[in-house]
Amino acid sequence: MPARLIEPASTLARASGGDGGRLALRAVERYALVGLWGVMIAVYSSIEPSIFDTSGTFQTIFGSQAAYVFLAMAFLCTVIVGDFVDLSVASILGLCATLVPVLSVFDHLPVALAATIAVAVGACAGAFNGLLVVYLGVDTIVVTLGMSTLLSGIALAISNLSAVSGLSASFGKLTLTELWGLPLSFYYGLALALVFAYVLAFTPLGRHMRFVGSNREVSRLAGIRVDRIRFGAFLTAGLLSGLGGVVVAAGLGGFDPSSAITYLLPTVAAVYLGTAVVRPGEFTPIGALIGVYFLATGVLGLQELGLAGWISDVFYGGTLIVTVTFTTLLRGRLAPAQ
Repeated sequence: MPARLIEPASTLARASGGDGGRLALRAVERYALVGLWGVMIAVYSSIEPSIFDTSGTFQTIFGSQAAYVFLAMAFLCTVIVGDFVDLSVASILGLCATLVPVLSVFDHLPVALAATIAVAVGACAGAFNGLLVVYLGVDTIVVTLGMSTLLSGIALAISNLSAVSGLSASFGKLTLTELWGLPLSFYYGLALALVFAYVLAFTPLGRHMRFVGSNREVSRLAGIRVDRIRFGAFLTAGLLSGLGGVVVAAGLGGFDPSSAITYLLPTVAAVYLGTAVVRPGEFTPIGALIGVYFLATGVLGLQELGLAGWISDVFYGGTLIVTVTFTTLLRGRLAPAQ
């Protein structure tokens, strides 16, 4: 019998220790952000316990981020299939959130019909993006940046350059009604992230999306309909942005179209921050969800410590730079092993 088939006990112990070390390293890589989140909460709570360590702060963090969750899931749709940086999702949300009160309050349409039209407009905007990018070959950044500017202008035009309000309180209850201390909008976002994660992990569609994002040519050779999946990703991104717009409009009772662009940077930062958790180096719905609430915790804590409103831009921008750098270095380190 070859000697190598029987390893000494010391060798087996070292191997076991090595495996344990690798497992520990993987755990640190996957959950370091969650640990940092906990440390951040502890620090804020110790500095200002009467302000930060309250149920009101908890409700603010988890009950006011539904728009970012919907946008993060929309942004992920195209990122996962390899079409990075859809810059139009925030403006699609803004237009749809503006359409609901405009159609319902100004044009006296039933609010359900207004919401349906708004979501359909969002889906159409996403489909138009997909048509130009996938089938005509126009650059993604050029198309989505142009679409973002176009839709922002349309939203301002139909609202007469002002915030639009006046939606009924009964419509607002669809998102503001509390369950276990949090509004229903929180659970909508949570359900969306969980369903998206399930699709990616356990369905052929999800596997095909990741395969297309990894290598389009190999995917085509494998018989995957690459263009159809990419187009569907853009369409779904527009649809989810439209749904997010309806949720925002219901919660606020209206919308200010000039604020739509402010949703983009936090969304991008959250999505990239999510690559540092759960499956480091990969875009995941659960990672993006954690990223949204991590950023919300950081910004709210800093604001409650007395820092001015500019801190949100600094925090979002700095986090985006750090996480993109981390992801780039991590992918470079993992590449030889692959």
